[in-house]
Amino acid sequence: MKQVKITVLKLTRNEELIAQYGAQPLPACPFHREGQVFCASYAKPEGFCDEAWKAIYQYVFALAHGAEKGLFYYGDWIRTPGVAICSCNDGLRPVIFKLETTDQEAFAPEGESE
Repeated sequence: MKQVKITVLKLTRNEELIAQYGAQPLPACPFHREGQVFCASYAKPEGFCDEAWKAIYQYVFALAHGAEKGLFYYGDWIRTPGVAICSCNDGLRPVIFKLETTDQEAFAPEGESE
């Protein structure tokens, strides 16, 4: 099992939907900033948004367990093996993440086994 590097690529805001539905003022995501990097394999990294983790953890898990050998979605989504581009589930201000398989072995948290 490998570690997966998670990079915050972009904080976005859907101004049209924010104007129609959002609380005012609605700032960009308060949990992340562009360029932030996390590593994960087993569990949500410290400081990572809970809701964003729920939206991307299945891709992290797949990459950690060998999905880097192929491409997601029949090869018609991302051109580079071992990479996924995902977003959190905030419809007003989604955060875009790049997930990459690394060569670093993942270690189970103390008390757990692979």
